[in-house]
Amino acid sequence: MNPSERSLNLTVAVLGGGLQGCCIALALANRGQDVVLFDRQSDILTRTAVANEGKVHLGWMYAADPSMSTARVMIEGALAFAPFLERHLGASPESFTTSEPAAYAVHRESQHGVCEVKAYFAALHSLIAEASAGRRDDYFGRDLSLAPRQWSDVESLAAFDPSDVLAVFDTPEVAIDPIELASRLRAAVVAHPRIDMRLEHEVESASENRDGVTVATRMGEARRKERFDHVVNALWDGRIALDRTMGRDPGRAWIHRLKYGVSFTWPENRPRPPSVTFISGPFGEVVSYPDMTTYLTWYPSCVLDYSRAIVPPTWATHPDEPFRSKVVDDTISSLGAIVRALRRIEPDGLQDLRVKGGTIVAWGETDIDDPESELHKRYEIGVHSWGRYHSVDPGKLTMAPFFAEICADRIARIG
Repeated sequence: MNPSERSLNLTVAVLGGGLQGCCIALALANRGQDVVLFDRQSDILTRTAVANEGKVHLGWMYAADPSMSTARVMIEGALAFAPFLERHLGASPESFTTSEPAAYAVHRESQHGVCEVKAYFAALHSLIAEASAGRRDDYFGRDLSLAPRQWSDVESLAAFDPSDVLAVFDTPEVAIDPIELASRLRAAVVAHPRIDMRLEHEVESASENRDGVTVATRMGEARRKERFDHVVNALWDGRIALDRTMGRDPGRAWIHRLKYGVSFTWPENRPRPPSVTFISGPFGEVVSYPDMTTYLTWYPSCVLDYSRAIVPPTWATHPDEPFRSKVVDDTISSLGAIVRALRRIEPDGLQDLRVKGGTIVAWGETDIDDPESELHKRYEIGVHSWGRYHSVDPGKLTMAPFFAEICADRIARIG
């Protein structure tokens, strides 16, 4: 009896209807398992999953991890992303909207000098080229064999203020439109006959029993306990707290950050900025999509709060005034001091202007302005299993499809 046949009668609870939870639900359901998907919101994929730039990381921003461990993990995740969408959504990678490829610009206050970055990029390119050999379609049809090209002084001067930018490199790294991704993923989950959604359900605890795991939930004033063959903890900012109800403590420090991003439709007849990420440190990025959608984030302006509590506060997805206007003004002015195309942008006249954010959960005690922060190292993540209870720490959007397949395969093997 193969694993998929053995798992046909299983019922699996997936806790959390974000990107990771929805990917796991589809991976399980398409292996013939019945899934009950819990989320505390009134719909799935409404918060952090759609409040980011959608970057599918290849490792370029992790020069602070010279071991290349983070890069190796991100490469695995990035090369699994498009194949997951094709397998579980029946959609070709080319049908998804992706950004212009990102340039990486070394900021004058970077934690790593230009020579250091060049050496890291050369080593990273070798890893990417080796991992992607014969797999061109696996990264949205992009050719990953090309080495990163350093911009000429003329090119760099035309796009950026030379007092802030020391060097710029082309990379093939793209972002996927998170709104479109969420919409298509949501439709697949809702339509799947093996997925039962329990919305507006707060997950309170989980406990092992003889042949499964019991989940305690609350909907309004009504409380309920249900037994499942397996339980997957794919909660985002509640994952650590739920693990503790199972007697599992991470044994390390964590930090929750509230980070916002600014998006809008680029004005017509204006030269567009390149997609660019500034490294290494508390800087930001510009993501330019073909439909003229532009996403901006500048770290000091967009990160508004921190928490080291086991469960962070319920932060607003959309900030109220005056914080909203301050985020917009500070982000555009800060990036505009570096990116020439942004200098003439007036926030008041922008179409489709949105400020949206969510919680970023990561291991570490300090923020990214600390060169030694664990936030620069994102490789101790993944699927952690204790019997029939599985806790999934995706680390980044990039890794969600990859870990979904790992989790679903593991459950199928256990049966």
